[in-house]
Amino acid sequence: MVSHRNPLMTHEAVYNFHDQATGVQAVIAVHSTTLGPAAGGCRVLHYDDYAGAVQDAMRLSEGMAYKNALAGLPFGGGKAVIMLPENADAPDFDRNRMFRTFGRWVDSLDGAYVTAEDVGCSVEDMQMVATETGYVSGLPSRPGLAGGNPGPWTAKGVFLSIEALVRHRFGSDLKDVVVGVQGLGHVGFALCELLHQAGAKLLVSDLNGQAPALAAQKLGAEIVKPEKMQAVAMDVFAPCALGNILTETTIPLLKAAVVCGAANNQLATAMQGQQLADRGVLYAPDYLVNAGGIINVAAEYLRETTDSVESRVAQIPHRLMQLVRRSEAEKIATNVLADRMAQDIVAAGQPSKVA
Repeated sequence: MVSHRNPLMTHEAVYNFHDQATGVQAVIAVHSTTLGPAAGGCRVLHYDDYAGAVQDAMRLSEGMAYKNALAGLPFGGGKAVIMLPENADAPDFDRNRMFRTFGRWVDSLDGAYVTAEDVGCSVEDMQMVATETGYVSGLPSRPGLAGGNPGPWTAKGVFLSIEALVRHRFGSDLKDVVVGVQGLGHVGFALCELLHQAGAKLLVSDLNGQAPALAAQKLGAEIVKPEKMQAVAMDVFAPCALGNILTETTIPLLKAAVVCGAANNQLATAMQGQQLADRGVLYAPDYLVNAGGIINVAAEYLRETTDSVESRVAQIPHRLMQLVRRSEAEKIATNVLADRMAQDIVAAGQPSKVA
């Protein structure tokens, strides 16, 4: 194992790891441990280069710091990314070995970072990590206790947030409200199921054609080509794939009145939050509304019950509407205000509470 620590002005530490035997590389970014150990999932993707992986880990870890702060959790912000090797699809590639190696890297940080699953990995992968370290969550649930796949909890928090924003903007429930869901992974599809149960009309897109077809069959969703999704008329746009999709060029195409989804880092830069506000689009900061997963992960790590997860996730829309009302009163873009609120919480060293 080769690793080194790079202290950076905006992060407490960024750790770079390389397993010479397998060629696997990873980055663990620790943004803040002021409120507790840095907690955040492990993302597994093909990256164009190592610099891109570092940048992704750093930005995601900052989002986790803000997410955990606003969710009232006793954790700081961290994130890991594993650069999926080019031979990852080969029959002889040992995925279990990759995650055991990653587990040793996590363990080497002595509890500064607590990992869990994120894009590209699963409960089974975290079980491999757990063979090497105790600083891991997102494992199979035990009777009465939190645990298991955090995706459904993420979806529930986003659903409750959409419900609250629709009441605020349109004065109605979700019946016949048109919601476009971009990305039908575990979270996106679970969100579609909740929206369908509430009577919403679904537009769906995904690079994998099988998922939209299933949503059309089971939920009556209308399939939209991924490149056309943001330009289609809808009431609510719910980005649930990867980030950086709300840009200077894509926002003018948007025909939705509300943006609320599970994807991390939806805004290309902070300026896009103001761009949305200038167009009259109500934007829900992603790290506020998609906190259900980390709430479940944190509860599991702290050996809390599923009731505690249910209670904390139910607070997400209340926090969101506090933010929205303050944003409207102070004429400050929601993303800018959310960042300030989270930064204040971290600076004070105390998790937030809902009034």
